[in-house]
Amino acid sequence: MTDGAIAFGPVLAVVLAVLAIFGAAVVQFGRLGQGKAVLFAAGRAVVQLAAVSLVIVGILKSGWLTGGFVLLMFTIAAVTSARRIGVAKDLAWVALAIASGVVPVLTLVLVTGVVPWRPIAIVPIAGIVIGGAMSATSQAARRALDELVSRHGEYEAALALGFLRRPAALEICRPSAGHALIPALDQTRTVGLVTLPGAYVGVLLGGAGPVQAGVTQVLVLIGLLAAEAVAVLVVVHLVAAGRISRKATEDATCR
Repeated sequence: MTDGAIAFGPVLAVVLAVLAIFGAAVVQFGRLGQGKAVLFAAGRAVVQLAAVSLVIVGILKSGWLTGGFVLLMFTIAAVTSARRIGVAKDLAWVALAIASGVVPVLTLVLVTGVVPWRPIAIVPIAGIVIGGAMSATSQAARRALDELVSRHGEYEAALALGFLRRPAALEICRPSAGHALIPALDQTRTVGLVTLPGAYVGVLLGGAGPVQAGVTQVLVLIGLLAAEAVAVLVVVHLVAAGRISRKATEDATCR
């Protein structure tokens, strides 16, 4: 590192390659999944960040281009989440769940002026919030849909007791779906004690002082919690209402 910045060069390339191969080997030989998925994800990250680095300077010079870039990030997040859940046909509903968490948070921080109306500030904050809402939506929906299949007997018992379909489904899938908030909660609880998250480190590397870095990180963490909480709540209700469903879930809830 030079003056706080990570130096680009052959050594960095080798380190990244070693880390990717090591992660892939652990996943493959530990029977946690396919090791090539780790390599593919790492490769995509390098290519995508390289491409973004080449165009980001031009994007940040225009408010319209910045808005378009944020919209592109959101679109990719919705598509990624829908595919991860296994409900590509319900892309619009997945997008609604993510947007329900992202829009209020970004609106609040921008309208109040906490985050300045400058592309250099909007893009990273929007990216962090969108990414967090995407992950929480994916995890919550997957858990909810799996629960409705594995606990179908309890769902039928709730119907027999007089519950309507949606409330019965909520009783089954809501508690487990809420587990999607655990990573955000743990990160927020332990910030500064166990981890120094990306926003804090990034602001420090950018030359700001520790206090400014801390303020930025607190805003990001609490904003993420709010966005993810809303996204999880909305996606669980969409699953319970049958707006987001896999074939197996549809068969289980319709029998």
